[in-house]
Amino acid sequence: MPIRLGVVDGQTLTRYGLRELISQLSDIEIVAECQSGAEAPDMVDTARPDVVTIDVVLPDGDGLELGRELRERYVDLGVVILTSLQEDDVLFRALDSGVSAFVAKTAPLAEVLGAIRHAAVAASSFTASGLATAVARRRAMQDRLALSPREREVLRLLNNGLSVPAIAVEMFISVSTAKTYVARLYEKLGATNRAQALMTAMHHGLIQYQQDLGPPAADGCNGGGRAKGDRRADVMPSLVLADRNPG
Repeated sequence: MPIRLGVVDGQTLTRYGLRELISQLSDIEIVAECQSGAEAPDMVDTARPDVVTIDVVLPDGDGLELGRELRERYVDLGVVILTSLQEDDVLFRALDSGVSAFVAKTAPLAEVLGAIRHAAVAASSFTASGLATAVARRRAMQDRLALSPREREVLRLLNNGLSVPAIAVEMFISVSTAKTYVARLYEKLGATNRAQALMTAMHHGLIQYQQDLGPPAADGCNGGGRAKGDRRADVMPSLVLADRNPG
């Protein structure tokens, strides 16, 4: 029996291209398609595909979060992430999300088809072209940054949304010393504010991406205040410290 494929992609051209490609094959058939993440669960429930391809950027949300949700809900479902975003941090998010494969939309057709076929027989096993190279780049950058234990603690507290005075209290140091630690961390990361520092740290694998829909808070890196008890991060998705090396 051919592999039953579902397509989740907001781009009409991508869906058309997949239909044209798959129509020439005998071992894969498209059984359903939709344009948004909201439609995807119903599509999977109704069509029961063996594999779904999901664009990493959907009109109504995050394709990687959708991939994670579908893998948790349907254990045997193969999930292939198709992407125009080939940054290393997006690849590692795909790895952490539990999807089956990560492939660029610009990849050779054989690679796209190989990812679909892989997902059909090994849904829980991750494959991505260039993963080993990305791991090597990440480890090299982490070695170059080489944050001290104090700097890692400051990064963790910044990620938790603490202001400089709150960091000082948490670390039992003076506000002046806390400001110095934050300034040194920014310099090492090539950042000028909290948002830049956290995004750079995420990009280099020092912290991991985790979606947070909480309200934005003031940038404590400049000593700004926030509502009492509010420890959320800045105007960006929350990030959490990486607790393992990729690979």
